[in-house]
Amino acid sequence: MEKIIVAIDGYAGTGKSTQAKSLAKHFGCVYVDTGAMYRAVTYFGQLQTTDGSIDIKLLIDSLPQISIYFEHTKNGQQTFLNGENITDLIRQSKVNNKVSDVASVPEIRSFLVDIQRKMGSSKGVVMDGRDIGTIVFPEADYKFFLIASPKIRAQRRYEEQQKAGITETLEEVLTNITARDHQDSTRTFTPLKKAKDAIEIDVSYMSIDDVFNVLIESIVKL
Repeated sequence: MEKIIVAIDGYAGTGKSTQAKSLAKHFGCVYVDTGAMYRAVTYFGQLQTTDGSIDIKLLIDSLPQISIYFEHTKNGQQTFLNGENITDLIRQSKVNNKVSDVASVPEIRSFLVDIQRKMGSSKGVVMDGRDIGTIVFPEADYKFFLIASPKIRAQRRYEEQQKAGITETLEEVLTNITARDHQDSTRTFTPLKKAKDAIEIDVSYMSIDDVFNVLIESIVKL
């Protein structure tokens, strides 16, 4: 298949990254984890203060100091911030709880969108996030929007965190996901929303393989 741009948007915990990775491997494309990029900036901001809070103005002023890139290893794709492997660090609850605040800042979104567009400038890319099909690549060849009930997404995220050794209760995970849904959907600058030409898929009661098959079949048909 010719080089393509695939945009997968949707709510937190719908498995966007899992599907994007699989599609990229299937089509021989580059996978760009935009969520990891926002988490990396959040983590950087927390390192700037002694108590782990985020000084937004300081963070915005420091954006030119930030370098984010991905590397493929035997352990899968790894996220690097200024040369440091932060793949596991950015999945901690303290980052989860602040990433939506950081992602709502226009200057930060513009900074990362520019990087994301450069990563996909030569086409042949699968990118997941919340505004890929609407803002980053409105001209994407294929657009998808994944949804699922908050409780199901919280349960899945909770199980993932348990395996990763992150101690957060199911109730805390659900509260965080619900808050992120609201903040992502209502922010003024580039809110989470389905592109008019995106295919919506409710993954609530679908297995990972089922969702992947639907994505593949949709791309082949379009």
